[in-house]
Amino acid sequence: MSEWAISPGFILIGAAVAMMVLPRDDRWMALLGGPLAAFAYLWILWSGAEGEVITTSATYLGMELTPFRLDRLALIFSTVFCIAAFGGGLFALHQDNTKELIAAYAYAGAAIGAITAGDLLTLFVFWEVMAIASGLVIWLGGPKARTAGLRYAVVHFIGGVFLMGGAAAHVAETGSAAFVAMEATSPATWLIMTAFLINAAAWPISAWLPDAYPSASWSGMVFLSAFTTKTSVYALIRGFPGEECLLWAGTAMILYGIIYALRESDIRRILAYAIVNQVGFMVVAVGIGTPMALDGAAMQSFVHILYKALLIMTAGAVLTQTGTARLQDLGGLARAMPVTAACCVVGAATALALPVLTVGYASKSLITSAAGYKELLIPWLAINIGAVGTVLNAGLRYPWFTFFRAVPEPIAASDPPAPMRAAMVMLAVLCVGLGPTYGLFYGLAPNGTEYSPYKLASLVVQLQMLLAAGVIFFLARRYLEPSERGMVDVDWLWRRPGRVVVNALHRAWMATYAGMADRGLFGLRGLLAKLYRLHGPDSQLARTRPTGYMALWMTVLLGAFMFFSFV
Repeated sequence: MSEWAISPGFILIGAAVAMMVLPRDDRWMALLGGPLAAFAYLWILWSGAEGEVITTSATYLGMELTPFRLDRLALIFSTVFCIAAFGGGLFALHQDNTKELIAAYAYAGAAIGAITAGDLLTLFVFWEVMAIASGLVIWLGGPKARTAGLRYAVVHFIGGVFLMGGAAAHVAETGSAAFVAMEATSPATWLIMTAFLINAAAWPISAWLPDAYPSASWSGMVFLSAFTTKTSVYALIRGFPGEECLLWAGTAMILYGIIYALRESDIRRILAYAIVNQVGFMVVAVGIGTPMALDGAAMQSFVHILYKALLIMTAGAVLTQTGTARLQDLGGLARAMPVTAACCVVGAATALALPVLTVGYASKSLITSAAGYKELLIPWLAINIGAVGTVLNAGLRYPWFTFFRAVPEPIAASDPPAPMRAAMVMLAVLCVGLGPTYGLFYGLAPNGTEYSPYKLASLVVQLQMLLAAGVIFFLARRYLEPSERGMVDVDWLWRRPGRVVVNALHRAWMATYAGMADRGLFGLRGLLAKLYRLHGPDSQLARTRPTGYMALWMTVLLGAFMFFSFV
């Protein structure tokens, strides 16, 4: 089906523009109305399409473009992006920094624009708007976020260069700019896939995420957790389903996220590493490439946005109400912040895929089963190890040490303001409410996979895994106690030795420049001295000459000119 339509992302971008002119007291209309209007427009379009693909075509520089494409895959990602934008806007209703909210809504709108892009050129444009807007969200987090924002911008600038170069080469090779499934068999497609993996925080370029996201404000990190990595997962599903290298990229992400999260003591950095870990599940699923696995990747992206935003909201609430995000400074907050603690428990239960009660089990079991059916031993083991790591980190370590650990002197705190509580409760209800209705949830899947996750064998395996992880946690609690210890990440290579190299090059350049300047000044002084000798007040050329003498020379020159003219 083809008709004229625009991306719902433009509605969110329009809401960002509206916030520029609305008084602060009326800002809530754009914050809440923008995502609701985008959600309604999206589903009105889809209901009118009756299940057919909606596309809008255009021609630019002789290329056939598809600026808008809405199918089942784009629908599920656009839907959860609208929900995330609404939840983030509600949570940030009392955010004083309007500039951050403007950037956040432009970011969300660009993400939906990228999801609904049907060609590589449109994708690239929205991809870069996402990078700029998300960089501003980080940058506006405060003075301490400036350097992290610069590092974030550099990484995503490189990713944008790869995407543009790969897209241009792909169009030159194939004559088509359509964003469809490709094979990584040429430099062009490898560049495109690399750009997608950079934004997905694939190892070894993963450190930008835990470096940048926790540097944002208490509200900014909620938006950041939802869009960039999930847009990359969508792009991989659309562009590179079944690429074997994605199996190993995702496996590395899973293991990386577990190891670093266990060594971290800042709750927001723990959740940032957990994002890398969970996105690794999705990348593995894309690498498997079967319809079940791709549905699992899409469903897990949907669920991950809900529960990760919820957990990050609870961390933001703790930060705003206590002034700290360090586990060693927290504990015993369940009584002081009961709503936040309850929402954290729901988010943690969804993250660890608790059967029946949460939707996390319905989505993650698709990926686990898909890996088992393909008999992929190492990815299957990585997925299960990653599930245990999720239980230990986001599922137990963060809630326990923050809300339930007994401390001698509990911190004086209270639940956050009503809009923040309402946003957390909304996402908690979705996490729990979608669980029992997994059939309707699977109905959104792009390939319509028919699967029953509540088989006895699957339930027993999942419950055994949860029980084992719980026993490990409580037996090894003293080894998981928060401390100041940390681990060197890959970004050390450019943040430490890289800085030494840059400083050495700077000193060498300054020394070279100083030598060149000295020699230049010496030569300039010599030139000025010669000019002074020739044209100074006592020089030969500056003396007063008799009129006859000058007339003689003019006659000589005129005669010479006439002679050479006639020769």
